[in-house]
Amino acid sequence: QVQLVESGGGLVQAGGSLRLSCEASGRTVSRYTMAWFRQAPGKEREFVAAISWNAGSTDYADSVKGRFAISRDNAKDSVYLQMNNLLPEDTAVYYCAATPRSWNWAQLYEYNYWGQGTQVTVSS
Repeated sequence: QVQLVESGGGLVQAGGSLRLSCEASGRTVSRYTMAWFRQAPGKEREFVAAISWNAGSTDYADSVKGRFAISRDNAKDSVYLQMNNLLPEDTAVYYCAATPRSWNWAQLYEYNYWGQGTQVTVSS
């Protein structure tokens, strides 16, 4: 089993930045696709960004392209999400996810493992 623990959320003003971290334990995720999803109150969980096992490929939701950057450190079994120029509509609980598969990155059902989430609140 893989356990994922997110950190780095908080309250920030619009235009500010945050860096989320997700650390895996229980089993190495160095060969797993890793992703970030988010869920705002009253809305469905949505794809934010994903990164291939070797960091050779990344994908982003249109709403965050040019503002967010996903990265990983396989030696630390960790994945990160650098969020810049944050907007109030970025307010949500952010979840880290992992899958041994390498397709359909934006689909929730592809991911076997999920963290408990970290709250990001952007004030206007």
